[in-house]
Amino acid sequence: MDSRSRISNKQIAAIFYEVADILDIKSVKFKPAAYRRAAHEIEILREDISSISERGKLEEIPGIGSNLAGKIREILATGKLAHLEKLKQEIPKGVLELSEIGGIGPKKALVLTKELGITNSEDLEKAALEKKIRDLPGFGEKSEKNILQSINAMKNTGRRFLLGDILPVAETIKKRLATLPGTQGISLAGSIRRRKETIGDVDIIATSEEPEKIISEFCLLPEIDRILGKGPTKSSIVLTSGVQVDLRVVDIDQYWAALVYFTGSKAHNIALRRRALERNWKLNEYGITSLADGKMLAGQTEQDLYRLLDLQYIEPELREDSGEIEAAINGTLPEIVPYNAVKGDLHVHSGWSDGKHTIRELADAAKALGYEYIAICDHAWNSKIARGLDEAAIAQQQKEIEQANRELEGFMVLAGIECNIDPDGNLDVTDKVLGDLDVVVASVHSGLDMPRIEMTKRLLTALHNEQVDILGHPTGRIIQKREAVQADLPVIFEVAAGQGVSLEINAAPFRLDLSDTNCRMAREQGARFSIGSDAKAKEDLGFMELGVATARRGWLEAKDIINTLPLRDLLRVLES
Repeated sequence: MDSRSRISNKQIAAIFYEVADILDIKSVKFKPAAYRRAAHEIEILREDISSISERGKLEEIPGIGSNLAGKIREILATGKLAHLEKLKQEIPKGVLELSEIGGIGPKKALVLTKELGITNSEDLEKAALEKKIRDLPGFGEKSEKNILQSINAMKNTGRRFLLGDILPVAETIKKRLATLPGTQGISLAGSIRRRKETIGDVDIIATSEEPEKIISEFCLLPEIDRILGKGPTKSSIVLTSGVQVDLRVVDIDQYWAALVYFTGSKAHNIALRRRALERNWKLNEYGITSLADGKMLAGQTEQDLYRLLDLQYIEPELREDSGEIEAAINGTLPEIVPYNAVKGDLHVHSGWSDGKHTIRELADAAKALGYEYIAICDHAWNSKIARGLDEAAIAQQQKEIEQANRELEGFMVLAGIECNIDPDGNLDVTDKVLGDLDVVVASVHSGLDMPRIEMTKRLLTALHNEQVDILGHPTGRIIQKREAVQADLPVIFEVAAGQGVSLEINAAPFRLDLSDTNCRMAREQGARFSIGSDAKAKEDLGFMELGVATARRGWLEAKDIINTLPLRDLLRVLES
């Protein structure tokens, strides 16, 4: 088989990056940067590099001279690069692998291989446990401890953290660094800025004329478990929670481009770079540069950068290369729901069932957030649900809600319930009782492993109950712990739209159900939505931000979500 049919642009770039890494280990100057630049340019090519080679145009690629062009032709012809194989023979076995472990680096990796013959992380861990490393030149007891911690972190590389668990900590760090006198700009980046439901690490981008001060403060944070690296403009730490946080401090004129670049996603960035290349520009973390004369074109904001590319501004939550570029070209991006658009919470639990606080305490907390209303939706009695309300308790709770509403000004507590949907699709509260309530949430809490056809029928039966206002956490998933139920979701979304039942975006950090992709699918079916915190305590009302973030990632607008309505309009919707 012709080797060229098997070698992609990405593979050639990877070979060049590996060459650069080895040259760094050998302390070769200048050449590593040349190889990395070439690799980057190859990565962002829109055309297959083999086609460019066949036309004899390799040297027209920025950063590719006759020498590197020859190496590309060699890789295309043979599938490998002799120069790389030769370089590998010139460094001790295992140095590259060891260099990737936090806290080691090329020089220490060389010491480990030469002094102890260590060639892999397994041997390294064994040597550290046997306390053989601390006496080597440049090491010590602390280095030994950090190595063991880094190896343990590598074993958990696939670990993902819930957005709701990490976001508050990341925001606290950002706010602390923002208060430093020299900080000119700072933002979260990466997946946490895009509000992915789980994240692998946290990226922070800052700009300052005194980067050393920001780095120093960053490395003194009380949440730190250990420091992986500390340089003049970049530092990496691991928090006590186990999540890694990377801080980059860039020049002010590079800040906005760096923010776009490090926010990602990778696929979105590639699409932006291709659009820049169509204009004979280069786009990277430093800005937009004209390939014709080398002039920097990027403006002073992210909006300027998108405007230069003839795109509507794309909010971070949408940057997944899932149609947002095309929509931005056509000017058809949705006006996704603002974080401050929600007027009230439609799924809150009180001490009447499994909540912690009284109805009045919850109402006061919600009013302090600027809400106009909340819906108390405690669990109905069911053998599977602890401390659920029977019909007598529901009537008593309604009286307490009426009393609270007499005392409150400019705020209303809605009387609701969260019913359980049984295997046949029936609810555990009679229609007569449900008819007296303001909000009825119907949810599946048991028997979630039903076959697809039966589960679909179960949910459809519940949707046809005229008393149901909201389908609670529709797929029943628990992030990282329980998969979504097997059901025909397009049919369920279509029927919910037809029946006027809102689909809940449950904002509890471990649920976020519906997911962003399902929100988008349901929106296309004409469904409407409700966001509920599912709060069990007044502090949990803050989960609403996560629900709104999910709605934004699902391309939802304020008009798609019923609790962005003022109270009077909401009551009209609930009564219809």
